[in-house]
Amino acid sequence: MPAPSLRLLAPVIAGTCLVCLAGCGGSSGSGGADNDAAQSPAATSLVPVVASTNVYGDIAERIGGGKVQVTSVISDPDQDPHSYEANTQNQLALSKAKVVIENGGGYDDFIDRMLKSGDGDSSADVINAVKLSGKTAPAGGELNEHVWYDFPTVAKLADGIAAALAKADPADAATFTENAKGFKDKLRPLEQKEARIKADHGGERVAITEPVPLYMLQAAGLKNATPEEFSEAIEEGDDVSARTLQETLAQFTGKKVKALVYNEQTSGPQTEKAEQAAKAAGIPVVPVTETLPHGKDYLGWMTANVDALASALAK
Repeated sequence: MPAPSLRLLAPVIAGTCLVCLAGCGGSSGSGGADNDAAQSPAATSLVPVVASTNVYGDIAERIGGGKVQVTSVISDPDQDPHSYEANTQNQLALSKAKVVIENGGGYDDFIDRMLKSGDGDSSADVINAVKLSGKTAPAGGELNEHVWYDFPTVAKLADGIAAALAKADPADAATFTENAKGFKDKLRPLEQKEARIKADHGGERVAITEPVPLYMLQAAGLKNATPEEFSEAIEEGDDVSARTLQETLAQFTGKKVKALVYNEQTSGPQTEKAEQAAKAAGIPVVPVTETLPHGKDYLGWMTANVDALASALAK
């Protein structure tokens, strides 16, 4: 998606009265915001962590190694993150957290809103993935905040999480550091896969529906051929003009792109037209999502994404 700014919109939080919406729960493998578990002797020894999405929740669990209790605010892969509305259960989890992981860059502003609407005494370390990444908006453009598709950023995030957990639980600092190292070691094959795609297909053109996978595509040496007006409108939830839609569809009917990388979490009539045009032209469609699919961890999910991209380009 072009430098996205519409990510994870949340309504203004009035005090502690928040709108309750489905999509709140524990990250894959976590206990979530289980009040009974939170009160048990075993749970009280765990470091409470809140992540804005289950992507970051899963990474925290890999690094925490059983020493953390993770609550992922958004964990439903069928939910559109852009329309998420925070609730009082989220607020309670944040009030108890020692470590908070947010994406930043305007993607999950509801985390900062909830932190500010609390009692003001939170001692949580807040890790902002976009700030860690060092990425900024291009001249005349917008920041692409989907940094979890950028593996060097995720490596930095692993170290940041390990450091924050070590501060909260110094006795297990060595465990967190070692787990972060192991996690980063497993990121390297993903970067190697991207490098192989670049060697085989560098410079080839692909289309997208939104900027979600752009960091992965750029690392693979691919060129985004989608009219910027199309992906911007889709990301912002706006209608695409007839002219822009025709320009986008022409990428497929004219076979000017090798693949369509499609965010299936925010599909609608206009993105479905793009998908249908690609399939009709025999152009492979690579579905991606913004949050973890059921039964996947971060590394398995990203491995599947990169492999699907390589397979599509090889057709």
